[in-house]
Amino acid sequence: MLSRNPGDTAMSLRVLYFAGLRDAVGIAEETIDLPPGIRTVRGLADLLASRHRAYAERRAHVRIARNEAFAGDEEPVADGDVVALIPPVAGG
Repeated sequence: MLSRNPGDTAMSLRVLYFAGLRDAVGIAEETIDLPPGIRTVRGLADLLASRHRAYAERRAHVRIARNEAFAGDEEPVADGDVVALIPPVAGG
């Protein structure tokens, strides 16, 4: 019997880009199939930074929400999660 590591299970997430980040990245949303081993918000952020230079350049100022709640770097991600990247917003 084969034993599977939970980190090897395929997962798919929906990623939403907001405000100026959406304009800079050039898309409003995408669905991402996570590679094995990426199971935290930080791992997802690293992957997105490698895929989108505009996000990498703004990453330090972007908040990440998972399923409509702000998430810390070490929070786990799960199959079917909706992750939002939210840059600072100025208003007046």
